[in-house]
This record gives sequence, structure tokens and C-alpha cells, in this order.
Amino acid sequence: MAAAEALFIHHPDTALYKFSDDHPFHPHRLTLTIDLLEQCGALRQNDILPQQAAGEELLSLVHRPDYIRLVSSLSLAGPDRELIEEADKYGLRTEDTPYFPGMHHAASLIVGGTVQAAELVMSGRCKHAYHLAGGLHHAFPDKGAGFCVYNDAAVAIAHIRRRYGARVMYIDTDVHHGDGVQWVFYAERDVLTYSIHETGKFLFPGSGFVHERGSADGFGACCNVPVEPYTEDDSWLECFRYTVEKAAAAFKPDVIVSQHGCDAHAFDPLSHTQCSMQIYAEMPAVIHELAHRYAQGRWVAMGGGGYDVRRVVPRAWALVWLEMCGHPLAAQLRAGDREARLPSSWIDKWTAQGERPLPATWLDSKDNWQPMPRRAEITERNRATMQLAVQDF
Repeated sequence: MAAAEALFIHHPDTALYKFSDDHPFHPHRLTLTIDLLEQCGALRQNDILPQQAAGEELLSLVHRPDYIRLVSSLSLAGPDRELIEEADKYGLRTEDTPYFPGMHHAASLIVGGTVQAAELVMSGRCKHAYHLAGGLHHAFPDKGAGFCVYNDAAVAIAHIRRRYGARVMYIDTDVHHGDGVQWVFYAERDVLTYSIHETGKFLFPGSGFVHERGSADGFGACCNVPVEPYTEDDSWLECFRYTVEKAAAAFKPDVIVSQHGCDAHAFDPLSHTQCSMQIYAEMPAVIHELAHRYAQGRWVAMGGGGYDVRRVVPRAWALVWLEMCGHPLAAQLRAGDREARLPSSWIDKWTAQGERPLPATWLDSKDNWQPMPRRAEITERNRATMQLAVQDF
């Protein structure tokens, strides 16, 4: 049987990964994105595979046993005072990452989805696989952070390394540095971690500087591209294309694993970059081409951050799938067609359930898009950074 071009991993229980109704990391993002893809005819039921929750053996590829036990215990209704005090030590009692009932099951299910996506690609069942609920890149082996309890990306990479011995290139385009994945593989020569993000001088988690290049055998297998606040499309895309292509050419991966946080958009409330939907139309195509150039098409993708839940996330995440499955809209939008309209059925359905109006088109209108002050200075700073980022490749 011929391999499928692309498969989509989703289980409705991933919506249980929910800190609270008011928390910015809200599973409503998944519902909106999947409905958009279905409404435009790009996602069919036979493209979608459910996943199983990761067991302790898989989680232990990255996470410490004491941390897994605590997450499991805190997930029970009404944990005792001693457990609640322990939560402080493990980063699970903060405003960003508070423990919640059922946390272990929901987070394990997300890990299971990304591992399944990796397994489908590595076993040859499909060339590309997309797990929308994944991309929890801030979790550490012994600590939750930045809305992330378990690090599904790191576990999937560790699974690929253990089972297939493949060289993995991890590409992180979230506006926040992919710190958890980086530090797990910092001394690993066969995992290249690449992250383009707003500089940690001004944004959580305060890391991801160009001098972070790896350690021991992994020195040189870590590439960070920290861009300036108020970076716009042209500069972001210039930095991304130049650095990610240099890194891939030097590393020559067997598989690409990518995280698609979409919080570099100007509408996002948790960052300062000023990009439009154009970067989310063009960036997946760059990764897609690199996967075919170096990795025989093997590409595993995840969601990630993104906190303008209605106007930005559904469009940006849908664009990854459109590129993966070769939908005609992908090429149309890469070329900058600002007239391409979202399905009216989707707009009508979700406009009725929200306060802000939804965009009518896939790409953003430039009518009210004001250029940033200091554009030339920001561009030059970013160019200097991108040269430093790849000086060893």
C-alpha cells in the first residue's frame, strides 16, 4: 500500500487540556481550526487518526519519574496539602501553569499524539503528519512551565532517536524560545534544535540567544535566531529562510519535526512582533521543501502557542495543513492573494459566538497596517543576528 501524503492526528479529549476558562491557552483553538479546515473541504474524516495517551515508559524518555508521579497525583480531584506544596517545586502552581483535574491524562494524550505522528512518518505510513494539539515546548524533565506540563515534542524526538536512530532537525517558529526542547538535547549531536523567536531580552522565557550553541558532543547542533521586537514580515522571513536553510544544509536531517506557534502575529496579546498572516503562508512551504530536499519528505508538525484564538490561530494552523496536503489554496496564499476569502459558513457560525468580528480573508488586509517606526534599524539588527546565528554552519 502506498504511503499517504499527509495524516492529521486528533482526539477530542485533547480539549481536556484546559487550565481554566480565562486562561490564554484555550482548547477552543483546536475546534475553530478543525472546523475551518472541514468547511473549506481540506480535511476529511479519513485523513484524521485518533491517538492513545503516552504511558510512563514513553514519558520517561524525557521526564523524571518523580515529576510524572506528581503530575498524576495532582490530577486527582482534591489533592492533599502536601501534594499542593510539592506543586510549587515542580512549576505547577503558577499563574501560567497551574495544576488542574485530569491534567495527567490530557497531557499524556497530547504526548501520545505527537509520538504517533512521528511513528506514522518514520514507519513510512505517510510522508507528513500533523498533530494540532502538540507543541508544548516549555516543559522540562522535572518542571512544568509556560502553559506546558509534558514536553510532547521532546518525547517524540527521543522516541525517534531510540527506535530509528535518525538525525532529527527540530524547527520552532513560536514567538517564545523553544527552551524545553533545546535544553533536553543540548549535548546531543544528532538532534539539531532551531528556534526563531522574539529576543529573550524582552520576552519569556528569557533564553534563546545566539551564543547558545549546544555543549559537549552537541556543540554546534543548536541554532537560535532571536529577532527584535516589532519585527515585520519581510525581516522575519529573510531571517528565517536564510538561517533555517543554512542549518538544514549543514545538518542534513533524516526527519524534520516542527512546532508552529503562531504568536508572532501583530494581533497576539503576549508578544511584540508585528508580523501578518503572510509569514504563516510562506513558512510551512520552506519547511516542506527542506523535508523533501534532505529527509525524503519526512515531516512531523505540531501546533504550539497563539493567543488571538479567533482571528489568528485558526488561519495560521490551517495553513500548515493546506501546505502539507498540497491543497491549491496553499500556493495561492504563498503568492500573496489577499482576496482569497474564508468560507462564509465558518465566519457566520463563529461570528455569532464571539464579540470581535472575524477576518473575511485568509491573509490580512494591508489597508490599516501601519509600518513600524525604526523599521530600517530593526531590519539591520536582525540581519546582524542572523549572520551570527549561522556562523558555524
